[in-house]
Amino acid sequence: MKIVLLAVGKTKEKYLQEGVEEYVKRLGRFATFEIVVVPEGKTTDANLNRQKEGEAILAKVDKTDYLVLLDEKGKQFTSEKFAAYIDNKAAFGTKTLVFAIGGAFGFSDKVYDRAAEKIALSEMTFSHQMVRLFFTEQLYRAFTIIKGHPYHNEG
Repeated sequence: MKIVLLAVGKTKEKYLQEGVEEYVKRLGRFATFEIVVVPEGKTTDANLNRQKEGEAILAKVDKTDYLVLLDEKGKQFTSEKFAAYIDNKAAFGTKTLVFAIGGAFGFSDKVYDRAAEKIALSEMTFSHQMVRLFFTEQLYRAFTIIKGHPYHNEG
């Protein structure tokens, strides 16, 4: 199974870039993983930005991809349940699992309509740049749980 993190806009903060790069490197031991960045809307019109970003997101998603939006209104998981979720997607033959992080104003209606589901990292709101680091760490943690690696300490 291939996993793609589709994100709107570049990560500008060096410390966040370095953290993401570290987890991407670690993930290479467990999965085929890539981050795809689409341009961030540059207007002051939130609706226009969502529309343009949505078009860019959908242009990167194949019709057979399983699209999951990272959205604060999505389903929440513990780390263990997220690991089971990832393991389940692999076991049932998902070829490409795409997780999308929207821009500052969220996703367009067309992106919501295309998505198979939504998951949340938290009920809190985080910058879309920080979500990349949190998500890549949790994805790495999920694989270490699946493989019985000691990275994840229970208790």
